[in-house]
Amino acid sequence: MSGTSDAPAKIPLAGVIGSPISHSKSPQLHRHWLNKYGVRGFYVPMDVSARDLRDVLMTLPKAGFVGVNITIPHKEAVLDIADLVTDRATLIGAANTLIFRKDGKIHADNTDGYGFIENLRAGAPNWQPQTGPAALLGAGGAARAVIASLLEAGVPEIMVANRTRVRAEKLQADFGNRITVVDWVQAGNIMEDASLVVNTSSLGMVGKPDLRVPLDGLQKTTVVTDLVYTPLKTRFLEVAEDRGCLAVDGLGMLLHQAVPGFERWFGPRPDVDHETRSVVLR
Repeated sequence: MSGTSDAPAKIPLAGVIGSPISHSKSPQLHRHWLNKYGVRGFYVPMDVSARDLRDVLMTLPKAGFVGVNITIPHKEAVLDIADLVTDRATLIGAANTLIFRKDGKIHADNTDGYGFIENLRAGAPNWQPQTGPAALLGAGGAARAVIASLLEAGVPEIMVANRTRVRAEKLQADFGNRITVVDWVQAGNIMEDASLVVNTSSLGMVGKPDLRVPLDGLQKTTVVTDLVYTPLKTRFLEVAEDRGCLAVDGLGMLLHQAVPGFERWFGPRPDVDHETRSVVLR
């Protein structure tokens, strides 16, 4: 019998940090994948205040954490805490995925744009980025991730309408001349020429005002998607479907954005399938 024995490998830990956090679907999602792929790991929700964020992030690796997701209101603040920030996180101005590296450095990335594009490709496999402009409603943090991913995919022009015009103009300044700013009162008109229409605002979400934009300009060939997924089928998507458009709900973006983080933290690259959607909708 050998006098030496291998120490058991540390159980990898990950989680999601935000405030509040109790509403997050991420723990259900990652628990499902951990079970499905037989990974001996855990994923936990953590409600952390802004003043404690840096201390918590510095401590977690010592407790066995391999990384965390970051959600509202900390997605911008973590860029100042991380040691390494990807180009896309810098461009978007926010990070949602942190990797705690073995050398002690914190690596920040943003996978929201990746999640958006993968969801769009899954729900509208025939959509071609080059076929025409995209129309975006809203100019917040989610819009930045969507714009970055659409430009990278090859969309020729993105028309942005926001209730506060100056925020849309900031996007144009940051992302360049493929962005066109349109007054909010003209938002309905830009849909006539768009091959893709995206609601990146919170309008239409449970507890928020309705999205009151005229939708009669939508063409049957237009792909329409909403980042809101509570309710799963917003009035915006219902009207789009009634007009013959292909409608893609926002749940898939949440699921797909989680894939790169899970793979980096736990090993397997998880599939986003019907079962995955069902687990998160419970």
